[in-house]
Amino acid sequence: MYLYNSVTRKRELFQTHTPGRVEMYTCGPTVYHFAHIGNLRSYIMEDVLEKYLRYEGYDVNRVMNITDVGHLASDADTGEDKMLKGAKRENMSVMEIAQRYTDAFFNDCRKLNIKTPDVVQPATGLIDEYIHFVSALMDKGHAYFAGGNVYFDTSKTDHYHVFHDHDEQDLAVGVREGVEEDGNKRNKNDFVLWFTKSKFEDQALKWDSPWGVGYPGWHIECSAISMKFNGEYLDLHCGGIDNAFPHHTNEIAQSEAYLGHPWCNHWFHVHHLNTVGGKMSKSKGEFLTISLLEEKGYDPLSYRFFCLQSHYRKGLAFSWDNLDNAAGAYQKLIRRIAALPLESGLLDEEVAAQYRETFIQAVGNDLNTAQGITCLYDVLKARTNAATKLAILESFDSVLSLSLLEKAAELRENMVEVQPEPSGLTMGAAVSGDVYLVRHEGEPDDEIRKLVMQRGAAKQAKNFAEADRIRDELKARGIEITDVPGGAVWKRV
Repeated sequence: MYLYNSVTRKRELFQTHTPGRVEMYTCGPTVYHFAHIGNLRSYIMEDVLEKYLRYEGYDVNRVMNITDVGHLASDADTGEDKMLKGAKRENMSVMEIAQRYTDAFFNDCRKLNIKTPDVVQPATGLIDEYIHFVSALMDKGHAYFAGGNVYFDTSKTDHYHVFHDHDEQDLAVGVREGVEEDGNKRNKNDFVLWFTKSKFEDQALKWDSPWGVGYPGWHIECSAISMKFNGEYLDLHCGGIDNAFPHHTNEIAQSEAYLGHPWCNHWFHVHHLNTVGGKMSKSKGEFLTISLLEEKGYDPLSYRFFCLQSHYRKGLAFSWDNLDNAAGAYQKLIRRIAALPLESGLLDEEVAAQYRETFIQAVGNDLNTAQGITCLYDVLKARTNAATKLAILESFDSVLSLSLLEKAAELRENMVEVQPEPSGLTMGAAVSGDVYLVRHEGEPDDEIRKLVMQRGAAKQAKNFAEADRIRDELKARGIEITDVPGGAVWKRV
């Protein structure tokens, strides 16, 4: 597989420290509120990446943290703790908030077919490991105590800005414009490893430490969790592009200072989901969650399909029209699969192998999921039997996770008559190649079914006069037709 590496800024052959095994780490959610669909885009793409690596035969160990302490509102060691902010908002304890939104996050993941990582570790569960990590950094001269807090000394790092070509002298204290300078820092980019009660008196979660009662900084948790469950050599670190700096930059600095050797060779960053107002965030406009999409009538997997149509390294523009288009395309794809005859033909192993290689070449080229989607349509057009097509589609869907065969089976169950794509228009095939489905209420009638299919073919060929003529004929025979997306329902009245 060739995958873009954010550190080297180029597409590289993906290689692992231990042949055949991938140690993979994903930055998890800060569980103070629902995840919005922009957050979930990253997890969808990381999920496809993990499943593709397994598809290629790798043994993958994927680890993810749950941030339930230490993540400050500014991401730059200033402001209120996000967990405390959420607890105050809902008049609950921090741990109650953490549990509520952890459950909500994984519920969204289930709806989106996102696999739960092999290890999920809440940050509050490894306090002793953080204390050991910080103590080791102090012993090595990479950290210092000042003003009640422990800071990482970035001046001891040879190349701090691994993701950017910044002039270090030009970077503002605190990273962001308008952030108040922390006078305890020796260097502009130093960051907190451990806060004590001298910084935030009202912090809800505190633990004893060699430096006083306090709590860990946000950045330390990912390094310590990864080292505990992935080991000293991490093959692949994933996250949203907004985490590249300062979060991932700080992870690299502290991890390599602690280990004394390179830590992670490959960094995978997913770009933003954008709305008309810019990057989607919880503070802007309508709070777009998976539950809200469902309330508006969308299948969550339509949103997954929407994400897979775009490359992960490009910003994805969200609008209701764009989502409508994706949802329509997804439903048409399901209908085409549902229309495949469930014959007892034998699997053509040679054809399946050829299409599998095409899929690997497509998706294995920097996780090109859009080309992976194209491969699905290529299979449907292939000159082979339906059994082979269904087997190939099932294989591809083990990576794309769109529940293609399951959705098609549900559709077959609900639609009494599902017509395979005919070669011409006589049986109702659309000019575009879409499948036209017919459902009846009451007793079946083959003659009526054929007339309904002919009307559908006429409509899709824009021969509206013929479509109206057939409707009138059916009406005269006591048949009522209701048009539905992708087909029609008929019944006797």
